[in-house]
Amino acid sequence: MPRNLDSCQRIVIKAGTTTLTSRDGNFSIRALEKLGHQVLSVVQSKKETVLVSSGAIARGMEVCGFKHRPKKMSGLQACAAIGQGKLMHDYERFFSKRGRHTAQLLLTRDGLEHRDRFLKARHTFEELFTTGILPIVNENDTVATDEIKFGDNDVLSVQVAHLVRADLVILMSDVDGFHLKDGTRIREVASEEEIDQELVRHLRDKVKAQNVGGMKAKLEAARIAMRLGIPLLIVDGKQKEVIADALSGKDVGTIFLPGKNARNERKKWIAFSAARKGRITIDAGASQALCRHHRSLLASGVSRVQGIFTRGQVVEIEDAQGKVLGRGIVRYNYQELTSIMGKKSADAQIVLGDKFQSAEIIHRNDLVLWA
Repeated sequence: MPRNLDSCQRIVIKAGTTTLTSRDGNFSIRALEKLGHQVLSVVQSKKETVLVSSGAIARGMEVCGFKHRPKKMSGLQACAAIGQGKLMHDYERFFSKRGRHTAQLLLTRDGLEHRDRFLKARHTFEELFTTGILPIVNENDTVATDEIKFGDNDVLSVQVAHLVRADLVILMSDVDGFHLKDGTRIREVASEEEIDQELVRHLRDKVKAQNVGGMKAKLEAARIAMRLGIPLLIVDGKQKEVIADALSGKDVGTIFLPGKNARNERKKWIAFSAARKGRITIDAGASQALCRHHRSLLASGVSRVQGIFTRGQVVEIEDAQGKVLGRGIVRYNYQELTSIMGKKSADAQIVLGDKFQSAEIIHRNDLVLWA
């Protein structure tokens, strides 16, 4: 299938740690400049570009003389704090000499979970595009914790692509795509089923001292991108002019094609950015009503409520077997919902009295299903 990627006008490019290090694993200014030339070429072709860059921890490790990645969170955060400013200085020095300036944006997951903060971040990116500034994004490792961190910049890149409404994500890795165990490079992936039934059996991640990503993380990122309707391409970050080759349609890397059922912007936020504050278990009848007939969720179909949540927050929905079916914005808090679960609308109204708002626990317009 020919690739028509040159028509993409807003691109997120993710540079992994291996793209910014030398063969011995040390941070390399020369590697950064090679990357910079490729990114600059994309920017100069009038494409709006975001660079998601790893390397802050590796840069900090270099300054501290560390050969191994710290195991404690505090050590990682210290390396990030030391390295992030120096990394941005390296980028700004490279691009400013060539007539471009950069802007640093540090994100954490909780910064995107609230809709108003999500939209404000989007507006910031739009202003940077308008003024011709190159946004350079990294996770805010100095404050990130297990609860709020993205975990790796592959997933972060896809979240950023969603945030800025990009039409392509390029992951620059240490391999030229996804390979089967026999060495065959997969050139194109058209569905999540192909990931589940074929690709996961061939995972062979290598652990490196400076980074946390790997092919498993890239498949997770690809899965999210496919659901968001954004094509994602994995390429070899060390390959010369690989971005230009990809955009010109050459056979490089592995491309994951977007799913056909693209969701609207609000549902994308519900599905992939909003915080999940609880879980609702539904019975077989409600599962059929939601998945087959595209109806709203009623209290009568709820069999279990887990977590502490308020009205307007996002919860996960699972069936009786524990399979997660999707997510939605709930219209009642956890106490109210617990008191009316399994009840018909008339009975629920009696129980809640003035607090009764609607027969629908989650309206279909506030519901995202994976199936």
